[in-house]
Amino acid sequence: MYDPEELEAIRDAKSSWEEGTYGETVDRFGEREETFTTDTGGQEVDPLYTPADAETDYREDLGYPGEEPYTRGVYSTMHRGRLWTMRQYAGMGTAAETNERFQYLIDEGSSGLSMAFDLPTQMGYDSDAAMAEGEVGRSGVAIDTLDDFETVFDGIPLDEVSTSMTINAPAGVLLAMYVAMGDKQGVPREELRGTIQNDIMKEYIARNLYIYPPKQSMRLITDIFEFCAAETPSFNTISISGYHIREAGSTAAQEIAFTLGDGIEYVEAALDAGLDVDEFAPQLSFFFNAHNNIFEEAAKFRAARRMWAKIMDERFDADNPKSKQLKFHTQTGGSTLTAQQIENNVVRVSYQALAAVLGGTQSLHTNGKDEALALPTEKSVRTALRTQQILAHESGAADTIDPLAGSYYVEDLTDGIEEEAFEILAEVDRRGGMLEAVESGWVQRQIQDVAFERQQEIEEGERIIVGVNEFEVDEEPEMDLEEVDPEQEQNQRERLADVKADRDDDAVDAALAGLREAAQGTENVMPHIVDAVKAYATVQEISDVLRDEFGEYKPGR
Repeated sequence: MYDPEELEAIRDAKSSWEEGTYGETVDRFGEREETFTTDTGGQEVDPLYTPADAETDYREDLGYPGEEPYTRGVYSTMHRGRLWTMRQYAGMGTAAETNERFQYLIDEGSSGLSMAFDLPTQMGYDSDAAMAEGEVGRSGVAIDTLDDFETVFDGIPLDEVSTSMTINAPAGVLLAMYVAMGDKQGVPREELRGTIQNDIMKEYIARNLYIYPPKQSMRLITDIFEFCAAETPSFNTISISGYHIREAGSTAAQEIAFTLGDGIEYVEAALDAGLDVDEFAPQLSFFFNAHNNIFEEAAKFRAARRMWAKIMDERFDADNPKSKQLKFHTQTGGSTLTAQQIENNVVRVSYQALAAVLGGTQSLHTNGKDEALALPTEKSVRTALRTQQILAHESGAADTIDPLAGSYYVEDLTDGIEEEAFEILAEVDRRGGMLEAVESGWVQRQIQDVAFERQQEIEEGERIIVGVNEFEVDEEPEMDLEEVDPEQEQNQRERLADVKADRDDDAVDAALAGLREAAQGTENVMPHIVDAVKAYATVQEISDVLRDEFGEYKPGR
C-alpha cells in the first residue's frame, strides 16, 4: 500500500521519534512497570505501529468480505446482513429441565440452542451403568434414549431453530436422535440446521473424553460426513475445536495451528475414504476460544480464515468457494473466569465477546459469571445473553465489516500469528501429521509447557489477574448457585427402565444386529444408528456394539 521509499522514510521517522520525543519522555517519566506482551503468545508489543510494521498487500492479503482469502469475512455482508447466532450453552440435569431452559432462552431472544451433555452420555454410558454413578445430570443433560430427546425438544420446532451439540465420541448416536426427532416432527432432513462437535482429535489432545481408537474414530467421522452430505446438507458435520486446546493452556497461535491441523487430518481421512472434497468440506465448521486480549483475539480469527483458504486451495485443490470458507463458533474463555469477585467475569466476558464480533464470528456463546463455580443460574444466563444483545444493538461493533482492518497493530498481529501458526503446522507435517504428533504426545507437551509458564507468571505476580493476585478483597461472595437435585439420578434410572420395559425388544435387537454387521464391514453405519435410536436402543447399547467391534483407546498402548 506504500512504495518502498515511503516505507523507508516512515522507518527513519519512527527511529527519530523513538530516540527523541518518545525516548526523552520515557527517560524522564518512565513507563508502567508491566511487561508489554500479547496475552498468551508472549509476543512483545511495540509502543507504536506504523505502515512499515504491517506491509500488507491489500488485494492479496485482505481482499473483500465474501471473497478469497476471506481475511475480512466469509460473507459479503457479514453482521450488517445477519447478526451472529446467539447460542447459549444449556444442559440441565434432566431432559425436562433442559427443555425448560431452552424455552426460556428462546423467549429471551436466543437465536440458537447449544446442548451440553453429562459425562456418562459423553462417554457412551447409560444412566444406570455403574460407571455413571454420581455423574448423572451433573455437567449437562442425561440422554439415554430417543425418549429423552423427545422431552428436550418438546414444543421446539426443529425447522425454526439451529442446535449445536457438544458431543464427540458418541456424536453419531446423538446426531441420529436429532434426525429421528426431525422425522417425527415431519421436518425434511435437508431443513435440519445445527452442528455436532464430533471432533475426536482434540479429545486425544486436551479433554480425554474418547472411546474408540483413532483409526476407528476417523471411520465414524467420515461416515457422518458422507451421511450428512446426502441427508442433512444444512447441518454442520463437525465443529473442529480449538476451544479446549486453548482451555488446556495453549497460545493463540497454537490454538489455530493445532485446530487447523486437526482439520487437515479430517479432510485427508475423508479423501482416503473416497469422498470428494467439495462434497463434504462446505459442512465443516470450527470452534474457537475468545480470551481477554481484544486485539490478539481478533487478529487470531482473521489469520485463521486466511490460513484455511490457503490450505484448502493449495493442499486440497478445492474448487467450491464454500470449501475454503472457515466458518466458526466462538465461546468466551471458561479458563479466564475466576471464583474470586465473580462480578468481574461479566466484564471479562463482555470484552471477549467484543473480540469475537470484531473478528467476524458466525455464532457466539457468552459464559455466565458463575460458571467458575457451577452450572449457570437462569439470571446469569440472561445477563450473558443480554451482553450479546447490547453488543449487537447498542455498541456499533456490528455496523461495519471488519472494523479493525488497516490498523497497523492488528495487521502486524494477524501476520505474526499466521506466520507462527504455519511454522507449527510445518513441524506437525515433519512429525507425520496431527495423528502421529498427538499419539507421540508432542502436541500435548507443547501445550503443557505454555500452561506451566503462564501459571508461574501468575504465581510470581508477573501476570496480573484482577481479584486473584492483585486488587483482592477479603469478603466472601453471596451466591445463588445452580444445584443438581441428588434425586434426579434415581429418577433418570427409573425413566430409562420404563422405556426399556415398553419398547419392542425384537426391533432393538434387529437394529443393533444391523449396526454390528455394518461396523464389521465397510457400509456406512449411520443409517443403522438412526434405525437403532428409532427403536429406542440406548446410547450405551449402540456404543457397546461399536466398542465390541472397534475396541477402546488406551493411551500409550
